Amino acid sequence: MGARVPKTRGGGRYTESGYFGFIRSGLRQKSMKWPPKYDVMNAAKRPYKGSDKRRRFEYQCAGCKNWKKGTEVSVDHIEECGSLKEYADLPRFVETLFCEADNLQVLCKKCHDIKTQESKK
Repeated sequence: MGARVPKTRGGGRYTESGYFGFIRSGLRQKSMKWPPKYDVMNAAKRPYKGSDKRRRFEYQCAGCKNWKKGTEVSVDHIEECGSLKEYADLPRFVETLFCEADNLQVLCKKCHDIKTQESKK
């Protein structure tokens, strides 16, 4: 069994990795209410004219150009936010995470998964 990573942050509760994960998670949670995200969603929506009476709008995916339900799309950063593994990463991560609408796009789940897989290569 390998050596244990010391928990040096948060009163002995977090490893270095866990500490930056905690900060990353908090920033991502706040970014959900970032106004440009709503602007991008609104720009990609149109009234729904199908048979589902409960559905009011549908959204166009920037990748495949298909129209999807709101639950099937998300706002994605065109330029990745990058990593947040040390304090030196913080300025770029925050600046990219809280970007303007020109760095955001609406993607369906399938297109988002494809983009994520390509960026991991």
